[in-house]
Amino acid sequence: MDFPQKLKACWHPVGYSKEIGEQPFGTFLLDQAVVIWRGADGQAHAMRDLCIHRGTALSLGWVKDDCLVCPYHAWEYDKKGACVFIPQAPEAHIPEKAKTPTYHCVERYGLVWVALESPGYSLPEIPELEDADWKVVQTGPFDWKSDSSRQTENFTDFGHFPWVHPGLLGDPERPEVPKCKVEKKGAVLHYSIVRPEATNTDEFPVFANDDVVQPERRSVYRLHLPYTIVLRLGWGGEKGMVYFFVSQPISKNKCRGYCIIGRNYDKDEPDTVLQNFEQVIFDQDKRIVESQRPEQVPFDFAEELHLKFDAVAMNYRKAMKAEGLA
Repeated sequence: MDFPQKLKACWHPVGYSKEIGEQPFGTFLLDQAVVIWRGADGQAHAMRDLCIHRGTALSLGWVKDDCLVCPYHAWEYDKKGACVFIPQAPEAHIPEKAKTPTYHCVERYGLVWVALESPGYSLPEIPELEDADWKVVQTGPFDWKSDSSRQTENFTDFGHFPWVHPGLLGDPERPEVPKCKVEKKGAVLHYSIVRPEATNTDEFPVFANDDVVQPERRSVYRLHLPYTIVLRLGWGGEKGMVYFFVSQPISKNKCRGYCIIGRNYDKDEPDTVLQNFEQVIFDQDKRIVESQRPEQVPFDFAEELHLKFDAVAMNYRKAMKAEGLA
């Protein structure tokens, strides 16, 4: 599968900041091998995970004197991707070809982001995740054998909650999906919904609906194309929650999801409660989504059946095509 060219101009996550330490970190983005490493100042840098000499993965090497060192012959690459030292020929002129491409790289919200080309979209603004009054918990990451479009679209699907997540996110006795109006503003889909959910369980007391017999939640979504969702939850009071989900398109039929959660209540609760809860939820989803065929979302409406409660999926597919990201 060839990825749309415009996806290269999007910011994509490649790892939690905590995953990139003193050692280089290798991953894949849009079928391209990428290495992330930190300079002496701690700043993250991204470049192609390839030594031009013999094609070795630079991520197997190490950092020395603010350079990334190849593990095979110890050639040293600076932050601009240029080879600056060849130990086998220290006095020789270094060829112009001795370099590897570098990529745009930033850190925000506890994630390292990479764009393979000059980014055409901005990262979403989520002030709650940078507010000391909110407790922020990182969950996952979640590696699936599916396309990022499937992983993202699953996060927007309301109809599966009672059946895939009974007792945790939905109630089989209340399966109806309320009407949902979707509005596209630029490359962002805006929509909200008030829907029934299950009561908290003793094992996972994660939502602020403890005293409600048949709880409802108001969910306000911002779906930033192509694979980023900001979800704000409320139950009619001051207690609130924000879910930040983004999928890394690793390669054909392979993705990695990151889910960061902020809330302004139960701030003393151990992080493991939310982390274990999301592991259960994502594992339940993974089994279903990995069974879907084709592995990529079919952006031609004729290939699958759509009903009114599929409004978000239909608008997502339409918007991805309009933006040249499908």
